[in-house]
Parts: sequence; structure tokens; C-alpha cells
Amino acid sequence: MKAYCAAWVLPVLSPPLQDAAVVVEGNTVVGLCRIDEVKMRFPNASVRELGEAAIIPGLINAHSHLELTVMRGFLDEIEGDFFKWLRKLTLARQELTADDLYVSCAWGACEAVRAGVTCVADSSDSARSSMQAILDIGLRGIVFQESFGPDPKLAFENFEKLQDKVAGLRELQSDTVRVGVSPHAPYTVCSRQLELIARYAIEQELPLMMHAAESTLETELLQSGSGLFADKFRTRGIEWQPPHQSAIQYLADCGILETRPLLAHCINVNSMDLELIKHSRSKIAHCPRSNAKLGHGVAPLSQFLSHNIPVGLGSDSVAGNNSCDILMESRFAILTSRAASPSQPHLVAGDGLRMATTGGASALGLEQSIGALQVGFQADFAVVALDGVHQQPAFDPVTTLMFASSARDVILTVVAGKEVFAENEVKLLDEPGLHRRLREVAKKLGP
Repeated sequence: MKAYCAAWVLPVLSPPLQDAAVVVEGNTVVGLCRIDEVKMRFPNASVRELGEAAIIPGLINAHSHLELTVMRGFLDEIEGDFFKWLRKLTLARQELTADDLYVSCAWGACEAVRAGVTCVADSSDSARSSMQAILDIGLRGIVFQESFGPDPKLAFENFEKLQDKVAGLRELQSDTVRVGVSPHAPYTVCSRQLELIARYAIEQELPLMMHAAESTLETELLQSGSGLFADKFRTRGIEWQPPHQSAIQYLADCGILETRPLLAHCINVNSMDLELIKHSRSKIAHCPRSNAKLGHGVAPLSQFLSHNIPVGLGSDSVAGNNSCDILMESRFAILTSRAASPSQPHLVAGDGLRMATTGGASALGLEQSIGALQVGFQADFAVVALDGVHQQPAFDPVTTLMFASSARDVILTVVAGKEVFAENEVKLLDEPGLHRRLREVAKKLGP
């Protein structure tokens, strides 16, 4: 039994505790109390003093692509053209071996635990590499095996490939890491394949994630069958009949919303779309920095929340965002929402912390075990130093976290009771050796 003591404990579902401790036994939180009560209530606990810091629930990255970590900065010069961006990414990824992809995933997982992230929802075509990396680093997560296929003639073949991959991935599942499925996007998966995957996810009780309503190119394809995506389909001889619907309405007709999916982005949505998402009990992974950097726009976060839709925060890939920093993502979400909707009630610091923790847990269907510091919950938490020059004076720990802190202030990350990042090192992996391999892999992509 161990008691982690700090200036602040922020349980999220209950008020902040000053000069307090989180007491852990095995993989579970067994107590929250004042520091001066620890020895009386938990006489057998060893004490870890963390000083001027806040203990918070582990941050949850509700949408990542760990396999693309090696492409950080590689695509920056063409981010104004989403089609060219996707094309260059796809071609570059084909140059990477299975071991290269594992290295990329593992480096992304290292970055996550250094940032106080304890759980990731990772979308991956190389899901085996991602699952293995997450297990090796000690993270918690759901890895969504991606499926592609815009050609309806290949729908069954692509669906069978997905089933085979999932069967193999089940062998890697553990108490902390499980597999899901991800038909990639409305512009990369045909309607028949979407229907097959939706039914499969329901029958097999697999979580499902999908990119949706992300770009104007996607909207043009679905609404009128025009634009670059449609042009490329015609060039490839792929038959495409536009449904003349929004992305969300289209996914509802294909059965995807019946799976209660996690929908990434949801930038181009209307009031009818939001009602469909709400009533289907779907969830949203909000990725504000990626949305902005790729020029896609600002998702209507305040409307998501006013519709009581579960919302988690995602970094997306660092190929399009450049860092996995959920504290920074929270700040950006709050500020862009205020800027985009000045007439709406302003989101406050507490809203950002909730989205990064309990919101992410709800988005992944894990709200009964993670996302808050609560007796009986899994011991997933992060410790953020509050004594930096950039943080002082600190009048309120939550506003200091949201508006003055970042991943670089994290000093400890604990997953299921195990310290996976402490003393400025990732504990379960040879980080320097991994860094050397990452640089070798990056050389394949360019100078």
C-alpha cells in the first residue's frame, strides 16, 4: 500500500482536496484523505511526498494514431492541401516495416506517459504494433483496427481481412488493453463495408471508432459527389453514388450509429446531426489543435456539451498536431470554443479538466473504472508540478493546470497502480535505445 501526497488532489467528481493523499493498494484507489490522516487511517502505507503538485486522474487521449509518430513534422509543408497531405502520408507509410511501425508506436506511447496520459484510444492499420507498444510501455487503451475500402466490389474481401486481423489481435488483449474496429472514414470505406462492420461490431461486442464530418472534401463527396475525392474515385473506376446527406446521417443509414461509436472530429455537423449523435448514444473525440492545424475548422464544442454528448479530447496523430499534450489540448479547446461562440456561456477551466478525464472515460465506455480519483476505481493518475516559474503565483490549481501548464510539468504517471513514468524516465522500456531506432526509421522518410 502506498500513499501519494501532494499540495492538491483533484478527484474531478468531487471538490479539490488541499494537502491531501491518494492511497493505492494493488491496482486500485483505496483512499482519499488529508495528509495528516494517512498514518491513522492507513498505518501500513508507505508515503511518497510529491510537494507543490496536483494529483489528477490520468489524462485520456480519446483519439490518437501512434503508428504515425515517426512522421512528426514530415507533412507540415503541405497541410493546406488535405488530399496531398493524405497522399504523402499513405505513400510514406508503405515504406515502413512492421518493426519500424512498432518503433513509431512505442515512441508515441512514451510521449503519452510522459504527458500524464494513462489511456489511449488508438486508431491503427498496424494495430498489432500499437497493441504491443501500449502493453510494453504499461499504458491502458483500446486499439481500433482500421479497415479501408471505397470500392463496393471489394467490400466482402476487405471485411474478411478485418475479421482475420481482429482474431489475431484478441490474443494480445489484457486487463488493460483491448481491441476495437475502425472503418476509417466515409470517404475511404463504401456503404456495404460499413454495414458489414457495424453488424460485426454489434455481434462481437467490439467498440467502434470512425472519423466523421472532418473536412470539406468529405462533405462535397457525400452531398453532391463532387470534389477531389470523387474525382479520384472516377479515375480508379470506383462506382460512387452520393447519398446527398451529411456524414452523420449517412453513418446512421449504414448502421454505424447503432454501434454507439466514438466519432472523431465532427466539425461539419448540423442540429439534426447532433440529435442523431445524442439519441444513438454515440460519443465524440474532439481534436481542436489538429482540426485547426490542418485547416478543417472549429468543431461546435459548446453544442456537443449542451446536447449532453460524451466528449473526450484527442491529440490525433502527431503527423498533424506535432505533440501529444492533453493539457494543452484542453486549453486550446476552451479558448477556441470561446472565440468561436462568444455569445454562448464560456467554458471554464473545470470543463477542460473534465473533458480530459471523465469525458474521455465516458467516450470510451470506461467511466465505471477510470477518469476520476475515487475509491474503488483503477489507480490511474498523473502528478503535475505546480511550482514552475510559468505557473506562479498559483491562486487555483485547476486554472493553473488548464491555463499555465503543459505535458512538460508532469512528474509522475501511474497506470493500474504501477509507476510507468517517474524520475524523468519511462520505466518499462529502453527509451534511449528506442530513440536511436526512431531516428533510423525517420531517415527512411527523408533527410
